[in-house]
Amino acid sequence: MASGFFITFEGGEGAGKSTQIERLARKMSAKKYDVFVTREPGGSPGAEAVRHVLLSGAAEPFGPKMEALLFAAARSDHVEQVIRPAVERGSIVLCDRFMDSSRVYQGVTGGLDPAFMDALEQVAINGMVPNLTLIFDIDPAEGLRRATARRGINDDPDRFEKETLSIHQRRREAYLAIAAAEPERCVVVDASADPNTVENVVTAAVFAALEARAPAPKRQAAPV
Repeated sequence: MASGFFITFEGGEGAGKSTQIERLARKMSAKKYDVFVTREPGGSPGAEAVRHVLLSGAAEPFGPKMEALLFAAARSDHVEQVIRPAVERGSIVLCDRFMDSSRVYQGVTGGLDPAFMDALEQVAINGMVPNLTLIFDIDPAEGLRRATARRGINDDPDRFEKETLSIHQRRREAYLAIAAAEPERCVVVDASADPNTVENVVTAAVFAALEARAPAPKRQAAPV
């Protein structure tokens, strides 16, 4: 591949993003694609240090604006240290969460000013907009049930899983609004289906996007 491709996976808690990233990565690697898998918050040494602070809830008492700043700092490091170099060397980057998570979690349900969030996003991503974003849509009640089953009923939910069902519903609506506003970038995936069905939908969407961006083959000149 002459250039890389940046794909992000978004959605609410328990939507199955991580499972589908693993399946897609295996499938693409088998087809000899250069695939790089990463996540947010985290993905680079600096960002991973911030991940614990965010998901443990240690930053929560300082309010959503502080959390948004920490996410942005982690994202900037992730972009410059990991994502951009991988894309520039021709890798297909699969990232579990990216800028849309901040738009939804800190912007919409955090109540932060859209102008502030937009300015923060521009600095954090520095032009690294995903080529394709897959938004995993699921009823929040089912997503939270899955999240509980995944971590174990005796383990505490993280900073964002513990919030009320109504907040998770607002996040679902916010993700769908992003998809409606940016259909050229976003594809909504019904995450309530069984994993194999979801995998087929994801695979079809990704390969369609890769084919769409590929340059058309050069036509041979007609003989004189």
